[in-house]
Amino acid sequence: MPDDRNQNKDAYALILDAIDSGTYKPGDRLVESELAERFGVSRTPIREALQRLETQSLLTRDGRSMIVASLDHNQLAELYVVRSELEALAAKLAARHATEEEINVLRDMVEKDRALLNDPAALARANRRFHRQVHLASHNRYLVQQLDLVYRTMALMATTSLAAEGRSETALQEHDHIVTAIENGDSEAAYKALKAHISKAFVTRLKSDAENHS
Repeated sequence: MPDDRNQNKDAYALILDAIDSGTYKPGDRLVESELAERFGVSRTPIREALQRLETQSLLTRDGRSMIVASLDHNQLAELYVVRSELEALAAKLAARHATEEEINVLRDMVEKDRALLNDPAALARANRRFHRQVHLASHNRYLVQQLDLVYRTMALMATTSLAAEGRSETALQEHDHIVTAIENGDSEAAYKALKAHISKAFVTRLKSDAENHS
């Protein structure tokens, strides 16, 4: 007999990954029976996973149905304010606490990601890995947990700012500056570099949203 706890965990992760990858986009309706068939999981853990995602505000109710939530302008602005401060703090702590091996991994990521400049989707995944590595290099479990929540909500953004013309190359240059500051153990420079990086990403997203709604 399958372990219900594992099934529940798998169903939650599978649905979350599908939202994160864009399989389900903001406004898409999620139907228990269809999800159960797609993922090969019974409807009970699917139902529990949907309820969990609703409590995290990743899903919202439309009558009796569940749909993937979307972020309005104010929610997006609020998210970026929190993300900017928490990520900048992670970079500051990484400059103080990152091991030589962790810094080498960050440097290697920046170099390898240059090969993805013409593939925004792949670069977006690599970008997430890079930021996650900075979070871990902070060596602060509570900060990492809070950033995990922020990134979970970011899955509700249907597009990546890296798809904007010229943004991907600039973003990698910014990653390089962040790693250099961490390498040098300069916590203030690392804080400012990552904060500026998030600010530029937000500006790019706002411009993109304005163009899409014009």
